[in-house]
Amino acid sequence: MGRKNGPRHGSMQIWPRKRSYNFLPRVNWAPILSYSTKTSNLISTSQKTNILGFIGYKVGMASAFLKDNTPDSMMKGKRVILPVTIIECPPMKIYSIRLYKNTKVSREILNENLDKELKRVVKMPKKKINTKEELEKIEKEIENYEDIRVVVYSEAKKTELKKTPDLAEIALSGNLKDKMAFIKENLAKEFSIADSFQKGLVDAHGLTKGKGFQGPVKRFGIDLRSHKAEKGQRKPGSIGPWHPIGVPFTVARAGGMGLFTRICYNNHIVTSKKLEENDTIKKKVFHNYGLIKNDYLILAGSIQGPCKRQILVTAPLRPTKKQLKKQYELIELR
Repeated sequence: MGRKNGPRHGSMQIWPRKRSYNFLPRVNWAPILSYSTKTSNLISTSQKTNILGFIGYKVGMASAFLKDNTPDSMMKGKRVILPVTIIECPPMKIYSIRLYKNTKVSREILNENLDKELKRVVKMPKKKINTKEELEKIEKEIENYEDIRVVVYSEAKKTELKKTPDLAEIALSGNLKDKMAFIKENLAKEFSIADSFQKGLVDAHGLTKGKGFQGPVKRFGIDLRSHKAEKGQRKPGSIGPWHPIGVPFTVARAGGMGLFTRICYNNHIVTSKKLEENDTIKKKVFHNYGLIKNDYLILAGSIQGPCKRQILVTAPLRPTKKQLKKQYELIELR
């Protein structure tokens, strides 16, 4: 006789299991900002105050020949082959500035130095505002606010994918005065991935591959029933009692699978490069993607989602010592 008890299937941490509304997920910046004081140890950047996230597009995976410089590693100083994920990161610009009070957006100021093409895609207010004058007024009352964040947009027109930009809210490291100075300095400038994330660890926020309508065995991992079972093998034995009547929401049922928001934690940055004329990756045509025309990021391991999927790369939420120790030097990409 088989055992009577059986553990439940499907984690309640990621519930409900249904398709995401947006391709670019929102990020809870509050816990990430708590690590902002340690950011210098986790991500090497050229500035103390910098953006803690970047929008990119997944190119695909490749095999990389690397030199392992990890201390106390058995392969130290030797050539190793690792699977890596390439993310194309076109430059970003500031769309608006958000000021927070009591954990809510108190005020939002639109950047006047926006691309003309952006007005065709994004709805914008007709009233024109002098951004610098508004920021100078707020700078005098900076103590009344809790946090300052920026809404950025990616210059997707510089890639071969699409023309419509992606917008996302990004937090800044440092105190309020440093954040305000950083925003003033970069209002009309572009952000590069090579300046924002040079080495260390990052988290990848994105959506998984869509797999359509799937049964409970594949969707929740329940066990198959006996080959003599009545009314099918790939289904749960009982979906609930007759009295009280009803099907509990915890019962594994068939439904949509994939296109879920997931986070891939502690991805090691192999290299973060600005695209140069002599770069070998410039001539390589990637399957289902095409050519890379902008700066790119190479991460060790795999990341959720298919090619061309939007990925929001952020500072690490819960870095581990094992991942922080790793040091790789890129030799060749295949």
